[in-house]
Amino acid sequence: MYPELTDRTAVVTGAGRGIGRAEALRLASEGARLAVVDLRQEDAENTVNEIRSGGGRAEAYGVDVVDADAVRAMMEDAARRLGPIAILVNNAGITRDNLLFKMSVEDWDAVLDTHLKGSFLCAREAQRYMVEQKWGKIVNTSSTSALGNRGQANYSAAKAGLQGLTRTLAIELGPFNINVNAVAPGFIDTDMTRDTARRLGLDAEQFKAGAAARIPLRRVGVPDDIANVVAFLCSDQSSYISGQVIYVRGGPAE
Repeated sequence: MYPELTDRTAVVTGAGRGIGRAEALRLASEGARLAVVDLRQEDAENTVNEIRSGGGRAEAYGVDVVDADAVRAMMEDAARRLGPIAILVNNAGITRDNLLFKMSVEDWDAVLDTHLKGSFLCAREAQRYMVEQKWGKIVNTSSTSALGNRGQANYSAAKAGLQGLTRTLAIELGPFNINVNAVAPGFIDTDMTRDTARRLGLDAEQFKAGAAARIPLRRVGVPDDIANVVAFLCSDQSSYISGQVIYVRGGPAE
């Protein structure tokens, strides 16, 4: 569908599971070469094995995206093995939910660092290759929680910050033919949302059913729903779209 992605090198963080894994698999299906990044090397390798079994090229990297030196080394190795970085999908993230009066400084820092600092560090390294090529796509993963969500002061702040980062990078990198956008998923059926259900003491299926009842399309999302939008934003068909936040939540942003 997007032949221009063939043989482009894409870095996807948080690609061991869930949305990131779906994004990596979708970009690989379009012919891109994948640097699959996850905190756990084993999870990254599982995604890489699936890409390779389908005939694609991919390398696995167990990297903490808040480590500037590790991010730089990963990007350099990926560029050496797979070719200059042309696409970056910042998806790595964690949750440490709690009400404000119960939230620790450590949980605040961990979430802000992983989502916001990690995306900044990866974008700063990837853009060097994109500027040289005069072609690049960066997609950051925000969330509907950027609009505010009870018990997620840290997560909401990080996801709102990513929207500001997205707009700013679009302004700075646009003259080099680099598009920077963000996707903001709503309720997506992943391990993270099932973990949330368990923390709340709820059955995962009942949790999903309750969420679906509040969504105009009357279903929750799946990782491929996000991956499809990301693939479009990485293609030339979206070449005049930059600095935008696309809410993917089965209805309008609230």
